[in-house]
Formats: sequence, C-alpha cells, structure tokens
Amino acid sequence: MNVETSLFIRNGRIKTMKGQEFIGSILVEGTQIKAMGEELVAPEGATVIEAEGKLVLPGFIDAHCHVGLGEEIYQHEGDDLNEMTEPITPELRAIDGINPEDEGFRDARLGGVTTLFSTPGSGNVIGGTGVVLKTVGRVVDKMVVREPAGLKVAFGENPKAVYGAEQKKMPMTRMATASLLRQALVDAQTYLEKLEQGIDDPEKFPERDLGMESMIRVIKREIPLRAHAHRADDIMTAIRIAQEFNVDLIIEHCTEGHKIADVLAEYGYPAVVGPVLVNRAKVELKDKSFETPGILTRAGVKVAIITDHSVTPIEQLPLCAALVARAGMDEEEALKAITINPAEILGVDDRVGSLEVGKDADIVLWSEHPFVLKARPETVIINGQVITD
Repeated sequence: MNVETSLFIRNGRIKTMKGQEFIGSILVEGTQIKAMGEELVAPEGATVIEAEGKLVLPGFIDAHCHVGLGEEIYQHEGDDLNEMTEPITPELRAIDGINPEDEGFRDARLGGVTTLFSTPGSGNVIGGTGVVLKTVGRVVDKMVVREPAGLKVAFGENPKAVYGAEQKKMPMTRMATASLLRQALVDAQTYLEKLEQGIDDPEKFPERDLGMESMIRVIKREIPLRAHAHRADDIMTAIRIAQEFNVDLIIEHCTEGHKIADVLAEYGYPAVVGPVLVNRAKVELKDKSFETPGILTRAGVKVAIITDHSVTPIEQLPLCAALVARAGMDEEEALKAITINPAEILGVDDRVGSLEVGKDADIVLWSEHPFVLKARPETVIINGQVITD
C-alpha cells in the first residue's frame, strides 16, 4: 500500500446514492475509493479526515452547463458558446473552447459540484459536441471524463431568432430547423455507407469530413443527440426525429415536460431539466415550474437537475434541487437528480455519481444535508485530492 497517497475519511454519515446509508469510513488510495465500511481502521501513515457529524456524499454533477465556454466576467473575449455563422456545425468541439481558468470551475467546487457536462450553446441547429469534465485542473485534456459525450442540437426559438430573424436565412421556422437536422442525419448515413464501401474498394472512400465524422457517432449510437427543447411540441419533434433515425436522445431543459410526462416515459428518453431558478426570460419559458422534475420522475422519466450555468450560477445546483424538492419532488429523488442520475445519463456512472469501491474518489463532506439553506461543503475531494479553495 502506498500510504503517501492514502486518505481516510473517518466516522461520517455516508450516503452512497446507491441505496445505502451508514456511519462509517472511506479509504481512498490514489484517485479511487479503495474500501468503505462501518469497521474500517485507518492504515498507518494515511491522512485522516475526521467526519463525525458530517454528511458524506458523492460529488454533485451538473449535466448541462457552459462552464469554461461562456466566461462570466468577459464579453466577446471569453464568449465561445455559439459559432453563429452557419446553422449546421457538428464539427465543433467544446473541448477546444474550454478555459480551465474560468471562475465557473471554482464556483462549481464551492457548491460541491465535482463533475459537469459543458456544451456548446443553442444558437445553431447543430452546435457541436460537448464534454464531461472534472471541475479541477490546469489543462482541460487532463480534466476529461468523457469526450465527446453528446452532440448538441436545438429546436424552438433560439435558431429561429439567430438565423431567421437576424440573418434572414434558414431556419426561419420550426419546420426548417427539423428539416436541416434531418438532412444532416441523412448525409451522415450516406457518409457512413461510403466509408463501409471503401473497406472493399478504396476508391469509394469519401473525402474526409469532420462534421460527418461527428454525425456518424450519433448514427452509430456512440453518442446521443442532446436536444435543446423547451416547448412540448419541440420536445416531440426531437423525439420524432430520434425515432426516425434510431438514435439516442437526451431532452435538454424539458421546460414543458410536465405536460407530456406520460408520453415521455413511454419513449424512455432521459431529461435534464432546468434551469429552474431563473425568470421567464422568453416565451418558451412561460410555463416554467419547479414541479416539472417531480412530475417527470413520478411518471417514470429519468431526470437530472441542471443550472445551465451561467444562466443560474453553478454553485446553486444543490439549491435548485432543494427548491424542486420543496415543490413536491421526493427528496431522495431530487438528490439522485444531481448525483447518480446525471452520471448515468452522461454515461460516466462507472466512475462518478455514487460512493462505491473502485469509483473515482470524488467525495464531499457537508455540514448538514445540502438542501438545508445554511448547509455548506466543508471538504471537497476530487480524484482523491483535497481541494483547498
């Protein structure tokens, strides 16, 4: 045992988010959880953190935000959310725009958020691929948990406003938005067919196309479509297209999801809901409700609660979950919606989202339950390292 990298969290109230809660200890070696239990003894030389009276939880996960891409204190200098020059840009990668020094990463840690999904914005019909990151690091490549982790697409007001209203070009309507996405998916199917034909006949290989390379990941179901959709009809258009092309889908925002919760449950697509702690800044948000995540969960939809940072500051993710619980969502389900549910939705639950042996040591010691207003994260551990800021 390498005791120099051993960390022992002693006598805390451990809530694993996999159905177990007990008073006990956690042994961390290197970047991973090595052991957990009620009778663990600290190995000689390990750094001991006394957790008596503390609630020990896995680090929280924000399944949809723009940390690192949309830096708050800048205007154009740090705004890398949307390449609003063409409506179809699947070749863009969020990782190429992430600034690890964005204050949003520190803010995340202050709220106990240790993992996040940062995605291009919703100005384009297809905006590019997003990335799952840890919230600490100097070099973005070393912060990556999964990349790419989804292809951002958008329905509704945003692409209509950017291209139809401002640039007087397609899409001006919801019909055009859907048709552009469909055509890109058809093009990807054709591109994939040519690649497969080229295996036997190299002359049939298509010219390399970075956008199509991203699109075929969707066609092959290696990554999902991440569909920005607030209104119920836009949600159903996203589902209609996903069904047509047999691709995986995650509904982003899902503001009017409560109106069609039973229908969403039938299809089985997850929803990352929010931001809930925001005003009705546009028409699509007129029926925004703190009750939506609870209604969806009770209908059988897998739900994650999000901040859409910097729309809602990411450190307020636990507050968002608390407000949703106050509006009727089961408290345990609300806590799952910022831990294990987003981990599963993002496809990274083998590493994060719960406290289990073999998983990343992303652990937060809370003064009390995080839904209590005065609660605060007293110790934040990411990849087995105590974060001191």
